[in-house]
Amino acid sequence: QVQLVESGGGLVQAGESLRLSCDASRRISSFNVMGWYRQAPGKEIEMVARIISGRTTMYQDSVKGRFTISTDNAKNTMYLQMNSLKPEDTAVYRCSGTDGYTGVGYWGQGTQVTVSS
Repeated sequence: QVQLVESGGGLVQAGESLRLSCDASRRISSFNVMGWYRQAPGKEIEMVARIISGRTTMYQDSVKGRFTISTDNAKNTMYLQMNSLKPEDTAVYRCSGTDGYTGVGYWGQGTQVTVSS
């Protein structure tokens, strides 16, 4: 069974940085699309950043220039480097991976990020 496990969340002040990690139980190269999503209280889940075939990246407009998505195939880990954090970035962040052969999507349980003003 495929597992994705997030870590790295926490409580920080505005302007600080965090790096989230998403550890996969199998080769992340088997996922053609991986991404980070977030859901704030009372709001719908939204895409934060996405990486396609380990190369092409996409970002939500509100995080462009502040967040960077990356993968490390040797560690089977995906990262989200978050700089210049704002209170509106507060949410539960979840990672996701889509199997390149079956199209099945997998989700982690999430990690809480709280940014105080």
